[in-house]
Amino acid sequence: MAFEELKESISEAEASAKSYLDSSREFYKLKAFKLLMKGITGFAQAAFLSVALILALLFLSLGAAFWLGGQLEDTALGFLIVGGFYILLGILVFVFRRTLVKPLMARFSELYFEEI
Repeated sequence: MAFEELKESISEAEASAKSYLDSSREFYKLKAFKLLMKGITGFAQAAFLSVALILALLFLSLGAAFWLGGQLEDTALGFLIVGGFYILLGILVFVFRRTLVKPLMARFSELYFEEI
């Protein structure tokens, strides 16, 4: 009698362990899917915004260069001034790159380690 109860308890424990493992596997599958979808949608949004911003910046830069060229009566000089502005901006970003990285790292780590 006691042997049958022990055998039944072991069978129940095995079934419970199998159920737990199956549930855990499904949970981690869902968590991985969520992270993957978050990454893909984030990348798609960033790509779309980047293309839109680059196009806007291109047209604004062309407009500014032609306007400056018209004001200075030398179109090439207008383009040189706009190009110089971008070189100056690039130098500033390079000089302050370490102070720009910290907030980005904080934001990305916040997104990465977000709870479900």
